[in-house]
Amino acid sequence: MPQPPSIVLFDGECNVCDSFVNFVIDRDHERRLVFTSLQSPAGQRLLAFHGVPQDLDSMVLIEHGQTAFVKTSAVLRTLGSLGFPWVLLLLLLVIPACVRDVFYSAFAARRYQWFGHKTEACRRMTPELRARFLPEDYQPADAVVSPSRAKDS
Repeated sequence: MPQPPSIVLFDGECNVCDSFVNFVIDRDHERRLVFTSLQSPAGQRLLAFHGVPQDLDSMVLIEHGQTAFVKTSAVLRTLGSLGFPWVLLLLLLVIPACVRDVFYSAFAARRYQWFGHKTEACRRMTPELRARFLPEDYQPADAVVSPSRAKDS
């Protein structure tokens, strides 16, 4: 059985998150990541399966179906998966998540005020791009061996 890809869950109503996803897609030449919004049925099932609060207002990374990372740990590990030079950002994981996440939470609390909610203008969904997103009916148990808890680092 092939190893499941890493899944990035993002706030589908956030301009910053949308920009981050586009940034990652443009640089993920190895196609290591797939995406879904936190609000989607697939996203809600993944959150429940991995024991992540469903009202979480944070980025989540589920690495290879095993471990869910949130906030800065999710952002740094997502960027680190893009290879050089982005992998160097993984060095920031030595800073405790409780310290890193203070800045993440402060930014997240103001992101709608600073950048607004998601605009109506979206990236054109080509068949190739659509393949990078989980289908609405995705079931975590289809690709995951065992559930795990969300991690901060």
